[in-house]
Amino acid sequence: MTDKPVTLAAITGAHGVTGEVRLKLLGEGFAALKPHKRFNDGALTLAKLRDDGKGGAIARFAEIADRTAAEKLRGTVLSVTRTALPALEEGEFYHSDLLDLAVVTDSGEAVGRVCAVENFGATDIVEIEKPDGAKFMVPLTAQAVPEWNAQRLVVAADFVT
Repeated sequence: MTDKPVTLAAITGAHGVTGEVRLKLLGEGFAALKPHKRFNDGALTLAKLRDDGKGGAIARFAEIADRTAAEKLRGTVLSVTRTALPALEEGEFYHSDLLDLAVVTDSGEAVGRVCAVENFGATDIVEIEKPDGAKFMVPLTAQAVPEWNAQRLVVAADFVT
């Protein structure tokens, strides 16, 4: 496990005139963001956080004093180190753990690298980028992805396009 940054939210804009910002929550949402107080290697210190009732949140950071400063943060992602996240149970993983893994077929042929992990409702989907830049998606099921570890992700050859 590396200690690479994991993005938990993104600032979508200012909220009000006192320096608060609107957040788009990623991952597990409000409950997952609430325990963290420092983001982006300590550059932002959370002073206040509340659920906006619409799937997002409103936050105030100690370093942001007014609307002008808040507006400048639009598009900023809020990240924490991987070790700041809760420990996982057997069989659980964070999507960020799969990003940039080397991908090989079940017969050992190099395929490319994991460039994204999505979930459109049914199951997690791994997006793989080949060396030529072409991308394809594979469901994260035992049939399509029989195994992975910290170094590589194995894809059944039948799923490689």
